[in-house]
Amino acid sequence: MAKKAIKKKSPPDYLLLIIAVVLTVWGLFTVGMTSLPLSQQRFGNPWNYLQNQIIRLAIGLACGLVLYKLPLKIFKKFAPLAFASAIALALLVFAPMLGVKIAGGQRWINIGDGFLIQPSEFLKIAFIIYLAAWLGKSQTVPNKKKTKEILLPFLAIATVVFAILIAQSDLSTLGILMVVCLAMYFISATPLWHTLSIAGAGAIGLTAFILLEPYRIRRWLVFMNPESDPLGHGFQLRQALMAVGSGKLRGIGDGFGLGLNNPQVGLLPAPLTDSIFAIIGKGWGFLGASLFVALIVLFFWRVLKIAKKLGATFEGLTVFGIGVWIVFQSFFSIGGMIGLLPMGGVPLPFFSYGGSHIIAEMMALGVLLNFSKKVQK
Repeated sequence: MAKKAIKKKSPPDYLLLIIAVVLTVWGLFTVGMTSLPLSQQRFGNPWNYLQNQIIRLAIGLACGLVLYKLPLKIFKKFAPLAFASAIALALLVFAPMLGVKIAGGQRWINIGDGFLIQPSEFLKIAFIIYLAAWLGKSQTVPNKKKTKEILLPFLAIATVVFAILIAQSDLSTLGILMVVCLAMYFISATPLWHTLSIAGAGAIGLTAFILLEPYRIRRWLVFMNPESDPLGHGFQLRQALMAVGSGKLRGIGDGFGLGLNNPQVGLLPAPLTDSIFAIIGKGWGFLGASLFVALIVLFFWRVLKIAKKLGATFEGLTVFGIGVWIVFQSFFSIGGMIGLLPMGGVPLPFFSYGGSHIIAEMMALGVLLNFSKKVQK
């Protein structure tokens, strides 16, 4: 009796995995070296920040591994439940005794011992997967019915998410998700006028959101002219530009980032989180900063290649949406540090210190690698 053939498992996209590993390890090293004097000063332990980052990264990797192992049909089946759970979690930031308000933003939940989670980070991935499941149906809907069956429900879903982010005063995440939604809608089988209408409405809404708060107007004016408020809203940009410029070609110290533990890093606001690209420029110089940008571009190219092979299906739209999220957020963060875009206060993917964003990014990586196995068959 002949033996049954053993079904060979499809491998993931190894190049995408290698790029993500390089970025993550490099980010961990940068956080570790940068945080030495700050951690010693604040906690009496030079490794406190690095230890916390390793723990959070380990949690993210565990979650990402689970998502990597799941059958693809599970994602589509449970997309509505995951999205509903993410919405519920995002609403908990307004709950008394749980929600935490920092610097005017009601965006965090205290789950004990001062450990904060930011639900909007998990909302990103849940929203992308749910939208992909919804937009994936567009190919089977006749054009004359797409306004009623695709566009209007899409706008209703997006409005709920954006309303929550507006209530949290999270303009940066709102802008990122608006770009992601628009990109996903554009590549799905929908009429072009739908995309143009969404873009126009989004631009008007985002402008109104900025004009509603005086501090957002000041931030925009400072972006246009940093010298107008050098010690106030323009301080972080000035310090970031000085940090990037001081790195010159190869960076301070020995040119391998080992000068990152310079005590002067403490003069830069949020050096481990929002301003970490300025730290890359200071410690690794122009060459290091260029290498980071090249790796992000290579990451996106690989994601686009996978998405193209999958087509405008649920899997393809999910991969594309995650890629746009990671890459746009990266360049949004970088742009704020070098004065090309307004300061957004968003973490640099794979690099910035923090819990929620690194866990969500590792989860997204697990999804990307899982879906990439389908194109290897």
